[in-house]
Amino acid sequence: MDYPSLIAAHKSGQVIGIYSVCSADPTVLRAALMQSVDDGSHTLIEATSNQVDQFGGYTGMNPAEFREMVFGLADEVGLSRDRVILGGDHLGPNRWQSEAPETAMAMAEDLVRAYAEAGYTKIHLDCSFSCAGDPYPITDEIAAARAARLIKVAEMGAEVAGTAAQVRYVIGTEVPVPGGHQEELEGLVPTSADAARVTLAKHRAAFEAVGLGEIWPKISALVVQPAVEFDHLKVVDYISEGTRELRTVLDDEPGLVFEAHSTDYQTPANLAQLVADHWAILKVGPGLTFALREGLFGLSHIEDELITEGRSSLRAVIEERMLAEPAQWAKYYLGTPEEQRFSRRYSYSDRMRYYWPDEQIAAARATLMANLREVEIPLPLLSQYLPRQYDRIRLGALSNDPEAILIDCVREVTRVYSAACYGQC
Repeated sequence: MDYPSLIAAHKSGQVIGIYSVCSADPTVLRAALMQSVDDGSHTLIEATSNQVDQFGGYTGMNPAEFREMVFGLADEVGLSRDRVILGGDHLGPNRWQSEAPETAMAMAEDLVRAYAEAGYTKIHLDCSFSCAGDPYPITDEIAAARAARLIKVAEMGAEVAGTAAQVRYVIGTEVPVPGGHQEELEGLVPTSADAARVTLAKHRAAFEAVGLGEIWPKISALVVQPAVEFDHLKVVDYISEGTRELRTVLDDEPGLVFEAHSTDYQTPANLAQLVADHWAILKVGPGLTFALREGLFGLSHIEDELITEGRSSLRAVIEERMLAEPAQWAKYYLGTPEEQRFSRRYSYSDRMRYYWPDEQIAAARATLMANLREVEIPLPLLSQYLPRQYDRIRLGALSNDPEAILIDCVREVTRVYSAACYGQC
């Protein structure tokens, strides 16, 4: 079921959703694509404005290059390209908040144009950021007016790509911070129903003001806060009762569902309840790379037991590189040096994910996998360091191969999301 059909099915009363994979790591993406092969479903993959932009982002890829990487992985795992939905997440002035509004918005327009012209069909217009001289927090009026500017550009880009009939937009001003929170979360509450209605009204008025009143059927989702989040050490779990009034806001919007960000680490029951409560789009990112890191660390410990010469020393290389290039974690991980060290390795916010493209880390990761392919990993070591994969290998559901084991670590997460969205594992 494609994205517009899924939204329509959910609005018709089916308890169905879709999860959005917000990652640029090839192993994570391969795992998600393999999950869709098994499910017979579509894969929704979104690049964030931090990961992929017109200048390359932290991955070094622009939207067209990221698209080709994803399609190449889909070809490898046997998933038809027409079952891959590409989205752009937090597209707006996020990367240029220190600039004057006009400068930042000009950059944002170029960003949105690059995504739309590359054929991305799910576009999250996020103008909730204050630029230099803006009020803080940004007002609904300003955010909506800027979203209207961007949607005009997106529509022109979609015409170029030939995707104008397929493209859908996501709006909303109560949007979790891309990349994660710097502070410990306290007192998180859901968006009020009144605030959500104001957001809808302001965006509708802004679109009409620039001659785009007819665009509303293409607005497929509203981002609101269901009081679901995580910080470095804890998870704020979903409480359905707290969103009872908020859930009624879209009852009179035939084409709109809610989109939930930061659903990482929610329990399977919470994820299923979010879908039942009309959060039909569940975003997950750090939770996937957290699982990837768990798998790589487990394999690294196994390597230490089996390999005497030419070890990858992956864990040590990661620590060295994160200390040498602290920009992606220093303002997030506070506290004592030992507390920072713990966070660099194990935090739920997983700032380590920004470092996987680093050349030295990538080389160490490749060495780890090559070393373990040269030996047969003893089952007792798998039981010690990767017990869930040990169980699956013993059952004959997984091969004792380091790459297969690593992908299965990530699929522990995608299987949970699949069950929440489609009712299957």
